[in-house]
Amino acid sequence: MANAREQHSLFVPPLMQDHIRGVPNASAVLIMYGDYECFQSANVYRLIKAAQQQLSCSCQENDVCFIFRHFPQILIHPHAQRAAEAAEAAAVQGQFWQMHEVLFIHQQALEDGYLVEYANYLGLDGSRFLQDLSRKVHIARINADSEGGHQSGVKAAPALFVNGIRYSDRWNVEQLITVIINAISRGKP
Repeated sequence: MANAREQHSLFVPPLMQDHIRGVPNASAVLIMYGDYECFQSANVYRLIKAAQQQLSCSCQENDVCFIFRHFPQILIHPHAQRAAEAAEAAAVQGQFWQMHEVLFIHQQALEDGYLVEYANYLGLDGSRFLQDLSRKVHIARINADSEGGHQSGVKAAPALFVNGIRYSDRWNVEQLITVIINAISRGKP
């Protein structure tokens, strides 16, 4: 049964190259594997944001960290890989989180033309953005995220880990807040 336990633990710990909101040594570290074309991934991301907003009054700034990793499910979501590449191309220009938001908001419109519109909307260097997409310079990064997910037992997006343990409770804000508060409590001396 040791194999079952490994399936519920995070294999790749937080890394400096991750997309991080907060500090990686926070008391509660949430790592989400997501797919920009996946409706459930967008819902989980909104759930995490809502939980963080509700906790912002009672928690210190360094109590909660959120990390996003790519897990495009290309067999069922044909635009997910390209959207992840767009997010990475925006990251190079310092606007990962802005593009991340736009992609989840407009997840029904992820074809190349829309991705260029989003880059323009964010004020990105369009030629650099297009070069990154056409040369597929971020594929290795996206594949590394996905491989880390597979090694952690992720088979489909979304997947969420809280302090390295797979979150498998109900997908509602109250339950997630409880899990985060418990993680913060355990992390404080």
